[in-house]
Amino acid sequence: MKPDTQQLNNLCIQVRRDILRMVHAVNSGHPGGSLGCTEFFIALYQNLMDRKDSFDMDGIGEDLFFLSNGHISPVFYSVLARSGYFPVAELATFRHIDSRLQGHPTTHEGLPGVRIASGSLGQGMSVAIGAAQAKKLNNDKHIVYSLHGDGELQEGQNWEAIMYASAKKVDNLIATVDLNGKQIDGTTDEVLAMGSVRAKFEAFDWEVLEITEGNNVEAIISGMTEAKAKTGKGKPVCVLLHTEMGHGVDYMMHTHAWHGKAPNDAQLEAALTQNYCDGESDY
Repeated sequence: MKPDTQQLNNLCIQVRRDILRMVHAVNSGHPGGSLGCTEFFIALYQNLMDRKDSFDMDGIGEDLFFLSNGHISPVFYSVLARSGYFPVAELATFRHIDSRLQGHPTTHEGLPGVRIASGSLGQGMSVAIGAAQAKKLNNDKHIVYSLHGDGELQEGQNWEAIMYASAKKVDNLIATVDLNGKQIDGTTDEVLAMGSVRAKFEAFDWEVLEITEGNNVEAIISGMTEAKAKTGKGKPVCVLLHTEMGHGVDYMMHTHAWHGKAPNDAQLEAALTQNYCDGESDY
């Protein structure tokens, strides 16, 4: 049975606590985008995806997910652990030497749930398209999901892949773009303005949907369900997810400053105070 809305929201709070503790413990990592995408990951893994009980790299007979903007690994690891892929206690090894939970996801450590190394931005779109085409060749009707940063779209490889996907009618792909308008050096408009991302995807002949409440679990489930209904109709699907970087921690919101900065002791305590619910289970 899928969790209800209250359970999903409580899990979002738990994941935010995990993210904050992980980056604080090693004074390293990327809390901003991780916090902003928490609801997306919870909706995906707890409600939307058709997943097998056990993990295998073949991924045949189930939906697949590829994280392209791999620097938001804290939220990815937390949700994987809280979804049963590996023990929650392992989150305490984040960014340690010889840990399976490196700063950017890698595959040679064999961490369940991680299908690609995604430290280099701009490559996840190509991988997701390849996986989607493999599913078509295997007559596998399941969906491939991917997540990309809006700043990441400044990488040129994305647009070759985006052009390819529509030309080859890769219509079993749902690529979500985290539209928070911020990246490591400032706003996306300040660093390299991209104009209308929607217009660009539509010009490349993609089906485009927008979720304006990207930090609302119910809105995400509704929007992504609509996106899934658009698959299989000859076009790849893009979801523009409007989120707030650092969502849930007041001093991290409305700024790019916490893209890759860990909170100190006092800041951690303040953030945890803002993210508390009964039944919490910190590692």
